Amino acid sequence: MQINYVQFSKLRNLFAPRKPRNPLVRIALGLLGLAILAVLIVAGVFVGAAMILVGLGWKLLASRKARAVRKAEPNVVDAEYRVVRKAALPQPH
Repeated sequence: MQINYVQFSKLRNLFAPRKPRNPLVRIALGLLGLAILAVLIVAGVFVGAAMILVGLGWKLLASRKARAVRKAEPNVVDAEYRVVRKAALPQPH
């Protein structure tokens, strides 16, 4: 009886990262990697700045709405209340 073994080394070598031998291709790929990294960093900075600006704008609009409500009714205190009951402690035996 003959057992057929699957040769995984060929499949593994197919996806293994290898550096190109040509120095010009190495330099070009290195510069391409740096360019991609720079684009991602710049995009991240812009996304972060946009998130901060949206958050500040949100707070600014919320504070304006709250001030408008306070100015309309100065004698009313608006609050949320919750009834808190005494904690039931276990009795010692």
